[in-house]
Amino acid sequence: MIQHLTEIVEEARKRGRKRLAVAYGQDSHTLAAVYDAYKEGLVEPTLYGERAVIEEICKAEGIDAGVFKIVDEKSDVKCVALAVAAVVAGEADVLMKGLVSTDKYMRGILNKEAGLFPPKGVLSHVSIVEMPCYPKLLVVSDVAVIPLPDFKQKQKQIGYLAQTARLLGIQTPKIACIAPSEQLLPNVISSTEGALLAKMADRGQLGDVIVDGPLSLDVALYKEVAEHKKVKGSSVAGDPDCLLFPNLESANVFFKAASHLCKGELAAMVMGTKVPCVLTSRGDTSKTKLYSIALACLAAK
Repeated sequence: MIQHLTEIVEEARKRGRKRLAVAYGQDSHTLAAVYDAYKEGLVEPTLYGERAVIEEICKAEGIDAGVFKIVDEKSDVKCVALAVAAVVAGEADVLMKGLVSTDKYMRGILNKEAGLFPPKGVLSHVSIVEMPCYPKLLVVSDVAVIPLPDFKQKQKQIGYLAQTARLLGIQTPKIACIAPSEQLLPNVISSTEGALLAKMADRGQLGDVIVDGPLSLDVALYKEVAEHKKVKGSSVAGDPDCLLFPNLESANVFFKAASHLCKGELAAMVMGTKVPCVLTSRGDTSKTKLYSIALACLAAK
């Protein structure tokens, strides 16, 4: 079982290089991460962006620009469209966001005419968080895409969390539905839906997963807190593999607190598309981007 993000890189390397299409890949963090991914044996990269800018940054950062195939294009929106077209045509296995803003990147992915996102599909963001202050990897959703998931979307998110956990070698992942309290609060949607999802999982309606909810974050993460609050009969409380947050705000706050306050490292991708899509913040480190590339390569067919 994979227990550290570095092991994701090792496992992805075993599966051979994937063809990576990078939309507007012309910032130093992205170029450094893609270059590292190339040196690690993970990818054959194609960059869509301004050739002169790319070559200038590579020279300044000591990166060999010769390892990249560069498609010269000044427009960030056109770069996204070209990169999306490449993966849809089967010319690339993984899509990655570069310097382009998230909204432009997502519009390119969701463009019905482009053919990357299936009709009536559910797009969701899944992250893997490794923190020095916590003993295991945590798979988290959704910090970036769905502002307020409805009940059907949460069922899909549980499926995506489980798929990602299985990439780590966890066959039957334990998933905590996070809410303000471990007590069932009838007027709080995250509470009632957490309880419904747990019951559906008990009946085998969500696949090979163990789901419990509602669980407050402290009860979900720490066994001693669960015991102190007398939460009984839960195999998830104190030992989750995955956290399903009720909305983007709560997930995003946890995600950024884990990375900045807890000095955590991250890997992240968008699921629900025909190929894995790397979606990281423009401010993320090159290491986070490398781990994200490795995760998407591991998920790619």
